Amino acid sequence: MSYEMIALDIDGTLTNSKKEITTATRNALINLQKQGKKVILASGRPTSGLRSFAELLQFDIYGGYLLAYNGAKIINYKTKETIINQTLPQDMIPLLHQFALDNHVGLISYEKDGVIAGNGIDKYIELETRINGIPYKEITNFSDYVTFPVNKCLMTGEDAYMAEMEEKLKELYGDRLSIYRSEAFFLEIMPQHVDKANSLSKLLEHEGFTKEQLIACGDGYNDISMIRYAGLGVAMANAKEEVKKEADYITLSNDEDGVLRVIEEFF
Repeated sequence: MSYEMIALDIDGTLTNSKKEITTATRNALINLQKQGKKVILASGRPTSGLRSFAELLQFDIYGGYLLAYNGAKIINYKTKETIINQTLPQDMIPLLHQFALDNHVGLISYEKDGVIAGNGIDKYIELETRINGIPYKEITNFSDYVTFPVNKCLMTGEDAYMAEMEEKLKELYGDRLSIYRSEAFFLEIMPQHVDKANSLSKLLEHEGFTKEQLIACGDGYNDISMIRYAGLGVAMANAKEEVKKEADYITLSNDEDGVLRVIEEFF
């Protein structure tokens, strides 16, 4: 069976250390789409943080997919069809806000094309807004402000401390939410059962493909589920060791066109 789809994490996978897609990788992905293969950008980023890459890869012509918020929302970029849209339970917002206040960690969510911060601004929140190219604003009372549906919240803080917070938050709300880190300093909080693998399974079913026809490439903790799930799970050479252990294949690093190597080897 041939591979028909490739799911790509963005940061540390598709983009190099300069947060850029190289010309060689871009051309290879466009050629794949010309052959009828489907490309999926699968990221913890908000939808707005994926648009520039979708345009660069000509998704508006070929109909690639944006899997944003770790899979809480998926859209067909060409048709604008929303295939999946899962949001956090509204009653969880005050609880997450209070947790952030009590434990002195950053807390953000997303509104239209911007970030809203509920417990001050730290260097990690600044990083999140910078890499996505979107503005942020501080909210005096996060719980009162966020009365609209949101796909994800993100907590931020120092690496070791956020590992503790991950376990603590899972003990409190692990039966209602999906909670895991994408980076050591980013604690992702999504609706229950949302991760890249579950969302990809729904997308494949929607499009009439099987997981055996899927390649998934990533480098971070939040990529483990899709690397385990895909017919071919690929870890970058720069991936976390825990990620590499789950992979079927380890490619070159994101600074060595590792995605291009996968395309050349398996398509």
